[in-house]
Amino acid sequence: MPSLQPEEVLFDALPNRAVLPVCDHYAGNPKFYEKALAVRQGLGPVLDITLDLEDGAKVGEEAQAARWAQEQLQSFSWDGRGLGVRIHPVDHPAFKDDLNTLLASPSKQLSYLMLPKAGAAEDVQHAIFEIEYRCQQNGWETPPPLHVLIETPGAVLDVEKIAGLMRVQSLSFGVMDFVSHFNGAIADDAMKSPRQFEHPILVNARVGISMACHRFGKVPSHNVCTQFKDLKAVTADAQRARRDFGFLRMWSIHPAQIEPILSAFAPGNAELAQAAEILLKAQDNNWGPIEFEGVLHDRASLRYYWGVLKQARLTGTALPAGTHGWFAKSTS
Repeated sequence: MPSLQPEEVLFDALPNRAVLPVCDHYAGNPKFYEKALAVRQGLGPVLDITLDLEDGAKVGEEAQAARWAQEQLQSFSWDGRGLGVRIHPVDHPAFKDDLNTLLASPSKQLSYLMLPKAGAAEDVQHAIFEIEYRCQQNGWETPPPLHVLIETPGAVLDVEKIAGLMRVQSLSFGVMDFVSHFNGAIADDAMKSPRQFEHPILVNARVGISMACHRFGKVPSHNVCTQFKDLKAVTADAQRARRDFGFLRMWSIHPAQIEPILSAFAPGNAELAQAAEILLKAQDNNWGPIEFEGVLHDRASLRYYWGVLKQARLTGTALPAGTHGWFAKSTS
């Protein structure tokens, strides 16, 4: 009898849990996009690139920016992941124009759409309706997933409803716009570390986003670190977001931030080696309880260690010997 694979035994309570690269890099013009593309060509599809039609585009040139994004989608060479596009908010005059341009014809290169500045769950539902309508009109077999940027108090209060929507794949926290909505009631030091991880209102928002995502099998994505010349700060923010708040993804706004984010979200060598040893021993015992270095492990803890290996694979980290075959049947 062939050995059962971890994914077959250590089943998840949410079998349709979304899985995404840990880095989401934003590019708002051709120069920045080309730089990001060169990094991705070197690393492989371990990061997403999102073309930014909102904050990354010049005011008054919204239509040109949307056409540029569509051209990139048409010319992109598939490598296992496509491109994402951040569109305008639902109440912006360019919102429907963005959708009309991007969804004019089906494209597997469009991996997702990012919706910013949702004021409540109703805004997200409206965006989903508009996307599905245009996809139906233009012959899409399946509409692209929607990522939602949580950056208003209303969206934070509605985060459970938003995460529970079927088309939503990921929620991102937008700390700067979120703080700005308080009209000075929260000081600007909360836009960056360490205060962004300490202010009670921001802690509550981060916990809410992370919990809602994990409840519904969506990917929680952390906000940018604006200190792109201080790569130690980027690493520290990424590690704090992952270890303390359960985020599985983080935004990048400069190519130099990509590798620090990947490294911060990757398991350490010792943790990865231990996870592989425990899982290999459990497989030899037909996935029954085992003892490892004086500690008892059953499927409850084995699920954790299987998650460590899956996280390593998402970050492009080399897998320990004997574990590669486990991913042959895995979809994550």
